[in-house]
Amino acid sequence: MSLLAKLFLQHQDERNARLYREILTREAEIGGKLFGEVRPGAHREFFCLDRYTWIWHEEWTDSQGKHHLVTTRYDIRPNGIFKAQDNQPYQLLSELETIHFCKAIKAYNKAVNAELYGLAA
Repeated sequence: MSLLAKLFLQHQDERNARLYREILTREAEIGGKLFGEVRPGAHREFFCLDRYTWIWHEEWTDSQGKHHLVTTRYDIRPNGIFKAQDNQPYQLLSELETIHFCKAIKAYNKAVNAELYGLAA
């Protein structure tokens, strides 16, 4: 392969990676707004990382000035939906949590499709 072809492919890969990050960031912002207003100075994201993985991430500073950060990872597996929060062991979601999680996924898909891709639900 010529040097020019390699450079073109490298540039294409970099552009694709940048576009992927931009889309994922925008989807995460939309997802973060699904569960109410985000406090000023706080940051919340909810997004689909891949086919089987969802992320909830939230950061805020409390009234005493202490910074808080919580990240929850949801893994969809054949035997259930599991979550791990802040490097703790995975736990199976309860039936009620599973219902809420599935509703969140539906709301996410509806909002992202409408706001980002212009698709009606």
